Amino acid sequence: MIKDTLIEALGIEITHVEEGKVIATMPVDGRTRQPYGILHGGASVALAETVASVGAYELVNKETEIVAGLEINANHVRSKSEGIVTAVGTVLHQGKTTMVWDIKISDEQGRLICVSRCTMAIMKLKK
Repeated sequence: MIKDTLIEALGIEITHVEEGKVIATMPVDGRTRQPYGILHGGASVALAETVASVGAYELVNKETEIVAGLEINANHVRSKSEGIVTAVGTVLHQGKTTMVWDIKISDEQGRLICVSRCTMAIMKLKK
């Protein structure tokens, strides 16, 4: 499912999936930096929504439901010019039609780079 997607293009790797928690990494390199040489906020948001999407998908009935991002916000609290960032997403609310995920993105030293909250829509799969 990842081939030929934004996930592949940004070098995002899902490293851990459990019920209600997902961890993923993303390189800070030419694919993810903005013109001033630091991590692009949009790349951080893409990483955050990827983590929330994977986590939400793991919590729904895959036979009858799909998930999609409904809303996302992000606070970029520290810049990063190279290396790897790690996103840890945890579910805050799991309802029948929405989920809310908290995602914290940190650098290799554990310093917070970005904090994000993503609301996921849960929709019935059309057959």
